[in-house]
Amino acid sequence: MRKVTVSKNLKEKVPGYCLAVLSFDIKIELTSDALKEEMTNLEREVQQMLTLENLLKQPRIEAARVGYRSLGKDPSRYRLATEALLRRLIKGNGLYHINNAVDIGNILSVRTQRSVAVLDEDKIMGDILIRIGEDEPYEGIGRGNINIKNIPVYCDKKGPFGTPTSDTPRTRITENTHKILLFITSFNGTEGLVTDVELAKELFSRFSVSSNFSVEIVE
Repeated sequence: MRKVTVSKNLKEKVPGYCLAVLSFDIKIELTSDALKEEMTNLEREVQQMLTLENLLKQPRIEAARVGYRSLGKDPSRYRLATEALLRRLIKGNGLYHINNAVDIGNILSVRTQRSVAVLDEDKIMGDILIRIGEDEPYEGIGRGNINIKNIPVYCDKKGPFGTPTSDTPRTRITENTHKILLFITSFNGTEGLVTDVELAKELFSRFSVSSNFSVEIVE
């Protein structure tokens, strides 16, 4: 597994920032009927348990929003991916069916209430530094240019390729993806991350052909 480091400046401003990193092999396939059923059941579960009002009181969502504010970013304007997913489900809009890897990542994000990045590891150049974003160009998947100043940014030798708000087209999953690098981001420490990792492994093993898992907790 390639080295992942969190910058000192980011840790000083958001002491609870950390992440679980998983690397594994996978066969990318279309969304199966079993996976679609899992997604539908999850959508119903979220609608029964959460509202737009109590969503913001969920400890992990609240911690992430506080983290963005600590960095000087408005979390209501630049929503974290997990909050955006949950809001979508609460409003009765279903999850998109993209492919098995992306869909499982969305399930994982909803269930853990953490931002999850599902990345094509072969498209990442060298080691990774997670730092505070600057005034720099960044394209989000399906969102065009995004202002990433003052939010955590995942960078390799080529530059930024992901954030807890949106990843870039450069590292997106395609039918030619064979190896995944997966980030599960926490803004309130490592508690629960090991359980989230086990859930990730269980979901990917159940709904995809995945193997050779390696895991690291990065603080």
